[in-house]
Amino acid sequence: MNAETDGAEGSARRSLIDISVESWRFARLFARVLGKLDEAEAPRYSNQLRYFVKKLEDGLDSVGLKLVSLEGQLYDAGMAASPLNIADFGPEDRLVVDQMIEPILMGPDGLVKGGTVMLKKVEAK
Repeated sequence: MNAETDGAEGSARRSLIDISVESWRFARLFARVLGKLDEAEAPRYSNQLRYFVKKLEDGLDSVGLKLVSLEGQLYDAGMAASPLNIADFGPEDRLVVDQMIEPILMGPDGLVKGGTVMLKKVEAK
C-alpha cells in the first residue's frame, strides 16, 4: 500500500473510532432518558436502543474492534482508562469505577483507544 492509501485508511479508521465513541455516549444518554419515560412508552424505545447498540457492536466486530466498559470493577492504576477524579482520593482508598465517560476501544492487536472514568470510594461494610 502507498502513503496515500494508508492516509485515507487511517482517516477512515479515526472517523470510525470517533463515531463509535459518540454513538456509545448517545446510547448511554438515551438509556438515562428511558428511565424517565412512562412505563407504557419505555419498552418500545428500549427495544430500539437495544437494536442500535447491537448494530454498533456488530459493525465494530466486523472490523475487529470492541467497546469495553469497566463500570463496577475495582480500579487499578494499570487499567486502560484515565480517571478524571483521582485527586479526590487518598493512596489508601479502595476505589471502584463508578462511571465510564468514554469507553475503551480494543482491537485485534490490543488497545486502540483508552477510556475515561469517574471513580468512587468503596464503602466499608
